[in-house]
Amino acid sequence: QVQLVESGGRLVQAGGSLRLSCAASGRTFSRYTMGWFRQAPGKEREFVAGISGTGITTYYVDSVKGRFTISRDNAKNTVDLQMNSLKSEDTAVYYCAAGNRELYYSSNRYRAAEYEYWGQGTQVTVSS
Repeated sequence: QVQLVESGGRLVQAGGSLRLSCAASGRTFSRYTMGWFRQAPGKEREFVAGISGTGITTYYVDSVKGRFTISRDNAKNTVDLQMNSLKSEDTAVYYCAAGNRELYYSSNRYRAAEYEYWGQGTQVTVSS
């Protein structure tokens, strides 16, 4: 079992940067595909970025490509999301999630239902 705790969310101006971090418990962190999702008010939860257990493979939703970077440190049991050139439409609660080891190369890797463990979320607000 994995417990996830996100941090780093805050109010930031459009064009600014923010780094979110997710701390995971457990000794098998490197076995999990990790993902970041977000949910804006009145909208469904949306996939943002994902990373394989080794950190070699990353994947993104088109709207954040070139602006966001996901990374992980398996020695520290953390996965980060560096967000640059933030836009007002990036405003949402951001969630960290963990899925099984093979998920990163599955066509289902963008689906929230495929991720088994979730954090409580951290609020990101981008002011225009």
